[in-house]
Amino acid sequence: MKMLKFWMFAAILTFCGATCAQAQVMKAADLEKYAKQRYGDKWLDAAANLASTLTLDKNESLTYQQVIEAPGKTKQQLYVALNYWVTATFKDKQAITLNDKEAGCIIISSTIDGIADHTGTVNRYVVSITPIIKIDIKDGRVRVTYTVQNYDILKAEDAGWLGGLLDNSDNRQNNQNIHSDGKRMKEDKTDRRLYDEQWEIAKHYPFVPKDTQKRTCSKALVMTHAYSNAIMDKVEEALKNGIVGNEDDEW
Repeated sequence: MKMLKFWMFAAILTFCGATCAQAQVMKAADLEKYAKQRYGDKWLDAAANLASTLTLDKNESLTYQQVIEAPGKTKQQLYVALNYWVTATFKDKQAITLNDKEAGCIIISSTIDGIADHTGTVNRYVVSITPIIKIDIKDGRVRVTYTVQNYDILKAEDAGWLGGLLDNSDNRQNNQNIHSDGKRMKEDKTDRRLYDEQWEIAKHYPFVPKDTQKRTCSKALVMTHAYSNAIMDKVEEALKNGIVGNEDDEW
């Protein structure tokens, strides 16, 4: 029974990865390589080091903001460049929640699945995030705001190291059709945005030092932080060089 749960859970993750691979700046595997290059592969240490540099906003969200200078370029030129980058990068049209040329504002909400995966004593947790990315455009400058408030959790009950010892006949009967707390059916692969739990970042490590989910949240925090860097880098690159690197007015 334990192995069956594991493989069903793995199938859901595979489906999630396939459905969103074309709807984000980078896949979770590429993001992990990027994060390790910047912060190392010891997630607890990396999260502890980042803790001293991070603050939560008034809504207790993790928010990053950067102003990118683009001297000599008009608001219209910058909008065209960024609209091109956004539509080419986030192919899921539902990810672009606002695209207002007159206001000079683009808002994106796109999920990146499986940024952290931890098998605990009893349960297994897989973490995804859905950052809100807001791009404000003026003549000669662009402001990027990246905000995440929660970790979205897929929880596989009794799939931890001791899960098999706890999987008695009552549990098997209760878990026959319902996954975790009932928010997602076991075989439901139709909507990757469904989750079992939401963990508020402000209520977990490193913002709460004594956290029972410390190991899971350490990697989740580092990966969330790394993704913010990747977003800022990609926007700046799009402004300077376009998507293909040879987009200018001389043609």
